[in-house]
Amino acid sequence: MTPATTTGLAPRAVGTPHVRLEGRDKVTGAARYAADFPADGLAHGWIVTSTVARGRIASVDDLPALKMPGVLAVLHHGNAPRLKEDFAGTFGPDATTQILQHDRVPHAGWPVACVVAETPEQAREAAETLVVTYDTEPHDVDFRPGHPAAYTPDASPAGPGRAEKGDVEAELAASDVVLDAHYSTPELYHNAMEPHAAMAYWDDGRLEVVDTTQGAYATAQDLAQLFGLDPASVHLRSEHVGGGFGSKAQVRAHLILAVMATNLLGRPVRIALTRPQMFSLIGHRSRTAQRVRLGAGTDGRLRALEHTALSATSTLREFVEPSAAYGRTMYDANGHRTVNNVLPLDVPTPTYMRAPGEAPGSFAMECALDELAERCGLDPIALRARNEPSVGPVSGLPYAGHRLLDCFAEGARRFGWAERDPRPGVRRDGRWLIGTGTAASSFFTGVFPVTAAVTANADGTFTVRITAADIGTGARTALTQLAVEALDVEPSRVRLLIADSDFGNAWLAGGSMGTRSWGWAIRLAARELRERLALGAAVPADGLTVRSDTEQAVRALAAAERHAYGAQFAEVAVDPGTGEIRVRRMLGIFAAGRIVNPLTARSQLTGGMIWGLSAALHEEGIRDAASGALVNADLAGYHYAAHADVPAIEADWLDDPDPDDPVGIKGIGEIGAVGSAAAVANAVWHATGVRHRDLPIRPDRVLMPEQERAGHS
Repeated sequence: MTPATTTGLAPRAVGTPHVRLEGRDKVTGAARYAADFPADGLAHGWIVTSTVARGRIASVDDLPALKMPGVLAVLHHGNAPRLKEDFAGTFGPDATTQILQHDRVPHAGWPVACVVAETPEQAREAAETLVVTYDTEPHDVDFRPGHPAAYTPDASPAGPGRAEKGDVEAELAASDVVLDAHYSTPELYHNAMEPHAAMAYWDDGRLEVVDTTQGAYATAQDLAQLFGLDPASVHLRSEHVGGGFGSKAQVRAHLILAVMATNLLGRPVRIALTRPQMFSLIGHRSRTAQRVRLGAGTDGRLRALEHTALSATSTLREFVEPSAAYGRTMYDANGHRTVNNVLPLDVPTPTYMRAPGEAPGSFAMECALDELAERCGLDPIALRARNEPSVGPVSGLPYAGHRLLDCFAEGARRFGWAERDPRPGVRRDGRWLIGTGTAASSFFTGVFPVTAAVTANADGTFTVRITAADIGTGARTALTQLAVEALDVEPSRVRLLIADSDFGNAWLAGGSMGTRSWGWAIRLAARELRERLALGAAVPADGLTVRSDTEQAVRALAAAERHAYGAQFAEVAVDPGTGEIRVRRMLGIFAAGRIVNPLTARSQLTGGMIWGLSAALHEEGIRDAASGALVNADLAGYHYAAHADVPAIEADWLDDPDPDDPVGIKGIGEIGAVGSAAAVANAVWHATGVRHRDLPIRPDRVLMPEQERAGHS
């Protein structure tokens, strides 16, 4: 793997801004992504997906395709290599990996065949002529509250499906002010700039894989288990990744089929997804329907908080979008109930998408709090201040840092919140109605055990090896800065190698835990190596290496509520004649631990805020009830925020190092996307006096009478 140069880093690297070390390679085209790697004798696969939403494959007429120029094989359920049926990978049991293992079709867009040919053009032409017939069955894509198939799962990664304390109904009955409101969010899609791609081949008894993945080690381990291979015989690299956001955290169809094809043909095979295929093969954020009930005294102090969320999952694998979990750590009440329900439908399995749970959950809860503040005659920030908990509202655990109100204070000062007229619909700028809104942000601070190796080379340089992933976040740069600090050497003496499964166990780039987990391991190894050298340890010709494993240290962390926090502010302009909404400016102030690289950190935070803006006003996957398929499975029909939609946007932070982390890091990948949609929605209410509880807030919804909007929710 080509190492990144460290030229230009300052000796006191951490906390100072630095451009991405690989930036020049990316803008000049030298950086290699999964679809860029060459191989002798490379063949190309093209996935054929189902055109029906439920049923069985009656036949695959592959003979005509096999006779077409360049076609080498047509894989389908009748001839594909067998996979481990009871596969349970990094994220648990996963039936979505059972590609071409049976004749069942669980949703529209399910892989039913794969054509392999000498060129991608030949493979595509043959795939488009392949005739697959189906015995269809009635499908159900009807997402709605009250559906009889909905249930409460026992647990998700965010905690139990149901958590409660006190008597919610009694506290609601005793409340002076009660809010009972319903909110909804649509299907949302990742759509990273780099489509998913993988290449696989055998070399001297090892399966060599190049994949676009957020975790090379985890993906290699899962792949070995799925195909019944010795884990040591699978070597996976992922040199550069053009975005992931959760969609590249698991073994996906393109990778499985590439390995199947290379096993069958004995030559390298590459498969790259098309943009439309990414809408059914890599997961998405589920639709949600949420109900929030709040009860408070006239002073705004909460007596009751209930948040019930319903999200869609598939019939293949249970995935929970834990939207209701957001309030479990944010706001206290005597009666406190949060429930995450799921509804299995004949749709592709949802997956982790930036700020899973917190992004849609904060929209509902932060809008509900804004509504409650209005009814109590309180400023929205003052209402939150009156409900600031001293310990975890449900867990009772102490907070490991809790600077939410400090974020609001600084944000309000810089945004000019004190000059705001609280009355809605009164401020104008020509034809535009002007409004401002705010919301809180929170995302948990986690850490996973990681291994790392740091080598002192005979020439006086140092090499750091860790199976980290840089998915465009600037991880290479940040980790190099951390190594330079820990070794206390000139930056030019440090070389960082990442994204190679041979480097050992490391958590993937996800959950805002990447830099925190990797940095901890690098620091431990670098500090020990530095101490050995200080004591006079000799450096042999092949180098002196120290390896670290943070498992013991991570397991020893005391139980606490660990979170990053933020305050989001937005100003919008609404044209009441056309329904057009323009976000004029946004500000986010965050308390998110020690900031390693201010330049890339600000990029992460503002990027997340733009995600929230996009979700608030633009993004919406629309599923056709008759076919069960997504109507707008491309970037022409699936709207998202473009440059013209992004206003003056600013992100900054408070000094907030984590005392229990050796580096002081918390995590910033997700928190920018939390609360920003609610801030925009609250600003739209302030501009117009009309509440919008369903995203996106399209122009037609702005123009629609409130009674009619309620009927369409």
